[in-house]
Amino acid sequence: MMETLLSRSVRAICLGGMTLGMTAAIAQEASAPLQRVEVTGSRIRQVDLETAQPIQIMNAEQIAKSGLVTVGDVLNNLSSAGAPDFSRSGSLTSNTEAGGQYVSLRNLGANRLLVLVDGKRWTQTVAGYTDLSTIPSAMIERMEILKDGASSIYGSDAIAGVINIILKKNMQGGQLSLYTGQNEKNDGKNKDFSLTYGAGDDKASLMFGLSHTEQGVVWPGTRPRTTFSNGLAHPMAGLGAGPWGRITPVNPANGGSLNQNSPGGWNRYLNHTGDWTGNGVGADSRDPNNYHTYTGAYEDMFNSSQQMHLLSPNKLDTLFVKGEVALPKDMRLKTTAMYSQRESLRQIAGYPLQSTSQANYPVYIDKDSYYNPYGSSVAGAGMGQDLFFQRRTIELPRTTENENRTLHIDATLEGEFMVKDLAWNWSVGYNHNKVSGTAADSGNINLLNLKNALGPSFMNASGVVQCGTAAAPIALGSCTPWNILGGPSASTPDALAYVNATGTKTYGSTTNSATADLAGELFQLPAGAVGLAVGIEHREVKGSDVPDQFSQSGYSTNLSGQPTYGRYTVREAYAELNVPVLKNQPFAELLSFNVATRHSDYSNFGVTNNSKVSFMYKPVKDVLVRGTWAEGFRAPTLDDISGGGSQSFDTFLDPCDTRFGEATRDPAVAQRCASGFGGVVGTPVNYRQLMQAGTPITSAGGTQSLVAFNSGAGNEFLTPETATTKTIGFVYSPSYLPGFTVGLDWYNISIENRITAIGADYVAEECYLRGNANYCSAIGRDSVTGNINRLSRGNANLGEMETEGLDLAISYRLPRTAYGQFGIRNETSYVDKFRTRDGADSDWNNYAGLYHYNRVKSNTSVDWSLGDWSATWGFRYYSGAKDSCWSVNPAIECNMPDYKSYSYGTGANKLGSVTIHDLSVGYRTKWDARILLGINNLFDKAPRTVYESQADAAYIDVDQALDRFFYVRYTQNF
Repeated sequence: MMETLLSRSVRAICLGGMTLGMTAAIAQEASAPLQRVEVTGSRIRQVDLETAQPIQIMNAEQIAKSGLVTVGDVLNNLSSAGAPDFSRSGSLTSNTEAGGQYVSLRNLGANRLLVLVDGKRWTQTVAGYTDLSTIPSAMIERMEILKDGASSIYGSDAIAGVINIILKKNMQGGQLSLYTGQNEKNDGKNKDFSLTYGAGDDKASLMFGLSHTEQGVVWPGTRPRTTFSNGLAHPMAGLGAGPWGRITPVNPANGGSLNQNSPGGWNRYLNHTGDWTGNGVGADSRDPNNYHTYTGAYEDMFNSSQQMHLLSPNKLDTLFVKGEVALPKDMRLKTTAMYSQRESLRQIAGYPLQSTSQANYPVYIDKDSYYNPYGSSVAGAGMGQDLFFQRRTIELPRTTENENRTLHIDATLEGEFMVKDLAWNWSVGYNHNKVSGTAADSGNINLLNLKNALGPSFMNASGVVQCGTAAAPIALGSCTPWNILGGPSASTPDALAYVNATGTKTYGSTTNSATADLAGELFQLPAGAVGLAVGIEHREVKGSDVPDQFSQSGYSTNLSGQPTYGRYTVREAYAELNVPVLKNQPFAELLSFNVATRHSDYSNFGVTNNSKVSFMYKPVKDVLVRGTWAEGFRAPTLDDISGGGSQSFDTFLDPCDTRFGEATRDPAVAQRCASGFGGVVGTPVNYRQLMQAGTPITSAGGTQSLVAFNSGAGNEFLTPETATTKTIGFVYSPSYLPGFTVGLDWYNISIENRITAIGADYVAEECYLRGNANYCSAIGRDSVTGNINRLSRGNANLGEMETEGLDLAISYRLPRTAYGQFGIRNETSYVDKFRTRDGADSDWNNYAGLYHYNRVKSNTSVDWSLGDWSATWGFRYYSGAKDSCWSVNPAIECNMPDYKSYSYGTGANKLGSVTIHDLSVGYRTKWDARILLGINNLFDKAPRTVYESQADAAYIDVDQALDRFFYVRYTQNF
C-alpha cells in the first residue's frame, strides 16, 4: 500500500492541482527512505513514480475547492469526461441506476470504465454500472484517473480507463466538515456533513467516519427558460395530452382511434375553464353538448414539464470503518468496511392515459357507465355506445422512490520478504461488494380497477354513483366509479385511490472475489531491477432485478417488465514484467519496457486473453516519452445476458413522416413507406407522425411513442467486446524553470464486437432507410393513422466504436513572492474522432463535434495563497457543438440546414462555445479550522437551449450550470 513517501510525493506533484502522468520532477528529502509503492496501472511496486500511462490525480483539497459535494459531480467535470449515461436531469429514467451518478470517460460509457476503491473493484449494478455517489467525498484522500486501457492488469471493463479512489489511510484525531450551498434561485440546495476520527500508531490503527449528503430538487417552473420543455422560442410546441376528457366512439370503422375523418368518427373534448396549466374547472361531462371538436388548441393541452423534476433530489448516508494491525513476521492485516444508503426520488407528469395504453388490455368507457355522455343513462336505455377516451391524469403525478444500499467489506493479509537482497511482497485478500435496493412507484393506473371504474355504474337511491347495475350492484367498498372525462375538478380522492397503481421492484447484485498476488525483483540489470508481478483471482457475480407481480402482468400503465436473474463465475491469472534497459546513458537517461497479460475464463462465454506493452524513454532528464499498446475487453453483464426486458416509451423520428422524416428526401424511402415493406402496412398520403396529444410532430427530434415498445431483453449468445488502446506522449519538466510541467498525450481506442442496445430509431431506419426486411418484422403500424403501434428491440454485438484525440496538461507553480504563492494549471482534452458503425460493411458515423461530444473541453484554474488566506479562480470551457435543428423545412434555429449526420439526419444548428467561471476563497483560523466560500458560475452564464439535451423536463444544457451557485464549507480539526 501507499507509504508515507508516496503521500509526500503526491503532494509535491499535485502542487497546482494536477499531475502529468505522475512524471513531474519530485523533490525528495535526501534523508527520506526510498520505499517502493504501487501506482494505479501496475502491480509492481517501484521507487520511481514515473509510469508509461497518463494518470491524473485529484486530491482532497481540489475536491473541496470544486464546491461540489459528490464524487460523481467532481469527476463529470473532468475534461476527459463526456456526458454521463444517467444524470439527475433524466427524470424519465426508469431503470435501477436512476438516482445514481456515473462517469463516461472519453464518451465511451460508464460501463466501459473500471472503478476501484483502494485498488479493489467497487460495486456494480446488474447492468455493469458503478454508482459513484455511494462513495462519500469526505473519506477520500485522492483520486487517481488512469486514462489508458488496463484489462491486462485489472480485467473486464477497463477499456476507457480506471478510476482508483484512495480512501484516507489513517489519522490522528478528528475532523468535522459542514457544507451548504444553493442556486441563486433559492433551489438545488445541497448539504454535506461528515465526521471522521482516527487513532493508533504503526502497530495498529483504526479510523471511522460518518457522512450525510443531500442534493436538493430543482423544478423547471422556477426559470422562464425551463418552464416549457421546448424553450422560450417554442413555448407551446411541447404541450402534450390535456387533463380533460377527449372522446370518440368505438366502432369497427375507426378501430377506436382518435380519428374524426373515418366513417362515423368524431373527436371531441370537454369544455373547461383554465389553460395548459391544468388549472380550471370542467363542464358537466355527462352533457354531450358540453364538448367541442378537438383541434389541438393550446388550452386543450397540458405542459407536462411543470410536474417533472428538472433535477431530482437524493440523499446519502454512509458509515465507514478502516483498520490496520501489524502481525509477526512483517505481516499486516488491513480491513475496510463501508455501508451506504442512498435515497432518491424522481417525479414525472401524470400518465397520458388512453383506452389502448396497454394494447393487450384495452379499456373503454362502457356504454352503461353513469358518466358516459353518450351512454344509456343519457341517451336512453339501449341507445348507449362505448367510448374511446384520452386524457392525462395530472391528479396522480408519477413518482419513484429508490432506496439503494451498498455494502463493501474487504480484508487483506500482506507481507514482505527478501530473496538474495531482492525485495518481494505478497498479499491474499477477500473482497465483498453488495448492492441491494427497492424502487417503489406510484401514479400509474391499475387497468383492472380502471375497467371496473369505467364499467357499468348507476345512481343509487342514496344519490351515490355505484358500480354495477341497479339489478346487479357491486358493493361500494369493492369498486369506485370514476368520472374520468370531468378532469381533475371532477376526480374524487376515493376514485383516484382506487385506480392508482403502486408497485415495488427489488434489485441487487453481489460480487465476491478472492485474490492472491506476488510481486518483486527477479534480478538486477545495469539499468535496475527486473520487476515481476503475478496473481490469481476467483470472482463470482450474481444479481437480480425483479418487478412485483402486478407490474409483470401488464395490467398497469407502468412499464411492465420481466424479472432478471443471473450468475457467472470467472477465474483469472495475470503476469506483469518490467524491464529497465538503459539508465544514465548519453541520449538515454532512461529506457524501460513493461509487458503484461491476463487470462480470463468465464463460465458463461469462455476464455479471453488480453495483453499490454508499454515503454518509457528519457533522452534527457527533462523529457519523458511514453507509449502503450493494450488489448482490453468488456464481458457481457448480467443484464446483457439475462435481462428480462421491459416496456419503454421511446423518443424517435419516424422515417415515413412527410415533413421531417427521410421520406421527404429519399424517393426509395418514400416508396417503402407508402406501399408497405417487409410485411408492414403502408402509410397514408401525407402521413404525419403523431405526438401523444394527437397532433403532428413539430421538429426533427421526433416524439415519444404513442404506446409502449418492448425493449432490453437479454441475449445469452453475447460475447465480450474487445478493444485496442494506443497511446503515445511526452512530458517536459525543464530544470531551468522549476515548478513548470507540460504533457501531451495522443490516444486511440478502438472497440469491436460492441454490445449495444438497439434503439427504436435504429430499428425504423434499418427497415425503411436501408431496406432490411428482418427489422421490419419488429414493427407494426395502425391501419388507419399509419403510426407505429408496435416495435421490439433488444441488444446485440453490433459493429465497432472508435475514438481518438489529445490530452494536454500544463501546470506551473510560480516562485513565492511578497504577494503570495501563485499556481496555474490547465487540463484540456481534444476529440478528433468519435465514431461508430454497425458492421464491417457499414459506413462510419462520426459524432465528434456534435452535442454531447465536444471537440474541446478544458479546465483552467489559478491558485493563490498568502499566510492563512487562499483563493482559486477556475475557468471551464466547452467548445461549440452541432445540435439538432428545431426544423429543417422551413429552416428554424438551423444555421447548417444542409449538414448531414447519423444522429440528426439532415440539418444541424451550430451552438457557440461556453465558458463558466468559478471562484472560491479560503481562510485558515487560529483554532485549526478552515472556512471556504465559493461561487460557481460567477458571471451567471445561462444554459444553452439544446434539442439533444439529457434533461427530460426542458431542452437546455442542464449538465453545465443553471445559474450562480453559492456555497460555504467549514472544516474543524480536533
